[in-house]
Amino acid sequence: MSNDLVMPPADFLAKMSDLLEEEYHQFEQSYRQSSTTGLRVNTLKLSSSDFSTLSPFALKAVGAHEPDGFLVPDGSQPGSHPYHAAGLYYLQEPSAMVVGGLVAAQPGELVLDLAAAPGGKATHLAAQMRGRGLLVANDVHTSRARLLAENMTRWSATNALITSAEPDHLAAQFGSIFDRVLVDAPCSGEGMLRKLAFAGKREAFEWNEEVVLACSRRQTAVLHTAAHLVKPGGRLVYATCTFSPEENEVVVAQFLRDFPQFELIDPPRFAGFGVGRPSWVEASLADNSLQKCVRLWPHQFSGEGHFIAVMQHVGDEKPQRLVKPLKFIPPSKNELAVWQAFAQENLRFEVDEARLLLVNSRLYLLPEMALETGNLHLIRYGLLLGEIRKGHFRPDHALALVLTPEAAAQSVNFATDSDEIAAYWQGLDIPSGGPNGWLLVAVNGFVMGWGKCVNGRIKNHYPRGLRRNRDWRLENG
Repeated sequence: MSNDLVMPPADFLAKMSDLLEEEYHQFEQSYRQSSTTGLRVNTLKLSSSDFSTLSPFALKAVGAHEPDGFLVPDGSQPGSHPYHAAGLYYLQEPSAMVVGGLVAAQPGELVLDLAAAPGGKATHLAAQMRGRGLLVANDVHTSRARLLAENMTRWSATNALITSAEPDHLAAQFGSIFDRVLVDAPCSGEGMLRKLAFAGKREAFEWNEEVVLACSRRQTAVLHTAAHLVKPGGRLVYATCTFSPEENEVVVAQFLRDFPQFELIDPPRFAGFGVGRPSWVEASLADNSLQKCVRLWPHQFSGEGHFIAVMQHVGDEKPQRLVKPLKFIPPSKNELAVWQAFAQENLRFEVDEARLLLVNSRLYLLPEMALETGNLHLIRYGLLLGEIRKGHFRPDHALALVLTPEAAAQSVNFATDSDEIAAYWQGLDIPSGGPNGWLLVAVNGFVMGWGKCVNGRIKNHYPRGLRRNRDWRLENG
């Protein structure tokens, strides 16, 4: 046990003791064990088996419920490795991985992640969709939506529309058109208390019953709005990283009462999957179907804890609105020529020019399925290829991360522990004997970003905001 450990608030532990009764001792003991670190492999770039072969970390599978998820041993630094910068995995709390698995998005579908930042579950859905269909990833806070866009860029998600809008604005614009809607609801965060406790961060504890009830009211409102975005036959998934029934079973029970066209689904059950607790709901709302919810407890599952309810829209009414394809003006002939000149000289693959959109000199490749967005605040739509400037094209980091070295006319490849990769990640120039021009910089065959060879040196074009202040190898022993 760490000397830094402090236990969660006494009022919280007393509440959990009343709820869990004979289970409480095991629950309380879990707070004396370190929290778990997990990563989920980006199967848009490589298979989990291939990653296991090249991984610099000792990995342990999280379980049969998530074949692409792994536990990482204490002391590992997966966020400080070039593979993370190249988008080979996403650092994700293990129980959070279960949510995306239960959403089970399919290629070609319309999918909405209503509160998506920072992007853990959205990247999971993007991997499931394999670049087909449309994933609308939203966060009401613009700063968080921009962080979401950054993580989706590293993930190489090309079929995403990233927005920053209130849920009711999304409902007003789109209507009930989505095959799957995820509401990963803002909550009191009780599932994060163990991590805070083990780090000794008592000052970060803000738990009290008033916060729980305020979250419950907000969650109820968001979930009610989400109901108007799911098409008949579609799936609505509600998730929190908290334990209080006021934010979980009670919210779901109220929703099922108010929206009888939805029914709970009993999802696949794996080791450590607990059930919902109807007995924790007042008699007027209690429903045995609440047992179909999934509860993940830190004393039963390798994770910090989650609650998940999977619901199906069983109504047979017609959708409120038809899917409206995006109408847009393509780049002019001269603007297109700038892109074509860059692509012909530097790339070895073709894009569908009918899907090119130019906004404020920035050139995007729209998803194959693109919807009208009205007055919604857009952060990004599809893949940002780069910027058209006077007489030349400047490629964006997002374009680099969807490419393989073979997709460019010129590339360089370095080992993970090389001086060149360490320098590149810091934003420094590196030597090169190649011809002048744009090139991809890769680590063990996986692209990290752009460089531009000028007279025997690779000028660094790795984004300034992503650069490290020092050699990453110093952080990894």
